[in-house]
Amino acid sequence: MPEADVKAVDLPGHGSARTHPWTSQAACAAIDVALADVDPGRPVVIAGHSLGGYVAAEYARQYPDRLAALVLIGATADPRRHGLLVRLYTGFARLIPVVGADRLARSANGVLRLAGVAGQDCPDGTGYAVTPQAWQWVIRRARPEDLAGLACPVFLVAGQFDQMRIDIDRYADACRDARIRIIPRASHLAPLTHRDEVVAVLREAMAATG
Repeated sequence: MPEADVKAVDLPGHGSARTHPWTSQAACAAIDVALADVDPGRPVVIAGHSLGGYVAAEYARQYPDRLAALVLIGATADPRRHGLLVRLYTGFARLIPVVGADRLARSANGVLRLAGVAGQDCPDGTGYAVTPQAWQWVIRRARPEDLAGLACPVFLVAGQFDQMRIDIDRYADACRDARIRIIPRASHLAPLTHRDEVVAVLREAMAATG
């Protein structure tokens, strides 16, 4: 997206912040740092996928006036409503310290490659290490009503087969200006397997800022 000043944010426990412990406060602070040098008056579009989407929603809840648009990708499940989903993800998180984050990443990346994800796009084990803490935060905190205070457009994006779109209509009902975008034949991995479609939504969000 050469027309945009794109800033990739590494959340605590990921990428360049892999040694940082997970907290939601640190995650939102990382967004703050990324936005620190944005020219005043320039519209800001924040996008996040999966955990990044829940963090983006939390940041938007805290600072609703800083955003011109919000894009949540694969982050529209309300854990309060789905005990089975919570048990599944909690069980997975509990496996990580037992199996080891690197070993788990190798196994998961084999599945990602079968789904069409290029090898260079597969993550290492660093992000998995903070999954137990991050997922517990999502369970406690993620709520559709957190978006009620946003006046800006909120793009709710999910793959057709994404399990995390299960409450997308509830999230839409909570927003003043919701725009649902479903990517055909995509799963939760849409940003990796359907990049063109995801980029098209990001460009649409940019255009919506006026």
